[in-house]
Formats: sequence, C-alpha cells, structure tokens
Amino acid sequence: MKMLFASIGGLLSLAGFTTLGPAVSPSPARTPVVVELFTSEGCSSCPSADATLRELESSQPVPGAEIIALGQHVDYWNRLGWQDAFSAPAYTARQGQYAAHFGSGSYTPQAVVQGREELVGSRRADLLAAIGRAAKAPQAQVRLSGGRDGQPLRVQVTELPTGIGPAQVVLFVTESGLSTQVGRGENAGQLLRHATVVRSLRPLGEVPATGTFEAAPTLALAAGWNPAHLRAVVLVQAVRTRQVVGVGTLALGEGARAQ
Repeated sequence: MKMLFASIGGLLSLAGFTTLGPAVSPSPARTPVVVELFTSEGCSSCPSADATLRELESSQPVPGAEIIALGQHVDYWNRLGWQDAFSAPAYTARQGQYAAHFGSGSYTPQAVVQGREELVGSRRADLLAAIGRAAKAPQAQVRLSGGRDGQPLRVQVTELPTGIGPAQVVLFVTESGLSTQVGRGENAGQLLRHATVVRSLRPLGEVPATGTFEAAPTLALAAGWNPAHLRAVVLVQAVRTRQVVGVGTLALGEGARAQ
C-alpha cells in the first residue's frame, strides 16, 4: 500500500498536480502594548533602560503582544550639565500625572506599561511580565489612515470596553533610530542609542458615552525629522484609572511632510 501511494503521488506530480501539505493556521493577532519610558540623556542609569526597550522592540519576545515603545525625555535633568535635545516639559508633565496616580514619584528611568504598572525601566524580566498581563486585557478598536502628502491623519475609535468611563485620546508622533553623542554630564563621552523617541504628543479629545470617536488632526512635523522613521501612535486612555484601553499605530513614511 505504501508503494501504491508513492506511485500515485509521483503520477500526480508528473501530470502537473501539486500535492498539498498540512494546512497552516494564520498567526494569531498580537495585542498592542505601550511601554512609556521616561528617560534622559543626562541620567547615568538611563542607557541600560534604553537598551532594554530597544531590544524588546526589535525581538518582540512576548507571545500575543506587540510592544510599542514611547521614549519620553524629561527636562528636569537638563540643569545638571547636559541639554537633552529630545526633552520637553510635556513629557515631564505626563510623568507627573502618572506619579500622582501611582503614588510613586517621578524618577528616571521609569517605565509605565499600558498605563497599568510602573517599574524601573531596565528590569527586563519585570517588564516582560507586565507586558504579558497587559496583553490579556480587552481593548478598543483604533483605526488610523491618511497622514501623508499633507493630508490629515484620520482617527477612528470604536468598541470601547465596558465600564471604562470617559477616555482621553492622545496622539504621539515618534521617531526611531535616533542616537546622541553626549558631551557633558553623567554620560559624557558616550554614544547613546535610543529606543523609539516621542517627538510630540497632543490630546485629541475624549471618547463620549457612545463609545465612538473620530478626529482628523493635521500632523505638525519638523524639518529635521526623518520621515522614513516616523510613526503616529494613538492611545485611548481611561481618565479615572490611567489605563490604556486602545492603541493604534501608522507608519508615516516618505509621504509625511514637515509643516
């Protein structure tokens, strides 16, 4: 019987037929999980956290999760010898909101996973565990389109999880592949390679009781940013709990234009 089956297979092959192997199931969809890293080029403890997050971005080691890095450079280190060109008061203010919520205070390098847990950003094992937990939570649907050739970014939020209450929609523009040769301060003489850096953040509004939201913001991009490395990231974040309950991303690419 084995010889007969082999002969039939050979005849089918000669006749131009292809024998099919076992069916392959499509890979399950990954849940986007945001890791916000509050960092500074003036902080000697921060390069290890940047390296950890860069590695997680590239390797994506957590089953069922797509790790989205948001490196936010705070400005309170700037007075200590080195001016971090990526820092801004808006990121310091966002960290302060988390500090008030968690009761942990603000420090660097501080990681916040999906608005749910905060920890020291270089603790890889703890980060992996927190990301895995966050990936299991229900999320809203966030769809992004447009954003190229001078067109506005179209944002649509639907299917907000029940019991969330009001949620804020926040737009981040990020750039990957950035590095700095530091000349002064605690990291003097080092070439720092960063996890994906937030270039701007902008609140877009709140998801109403209907659980749906639409907006079409114009992207404000600076001339020095590399369009090929830019991405729009939209978070839906519960006002009461600070938990991120929806994430959408869109690579902007060469069609993105500076304003």
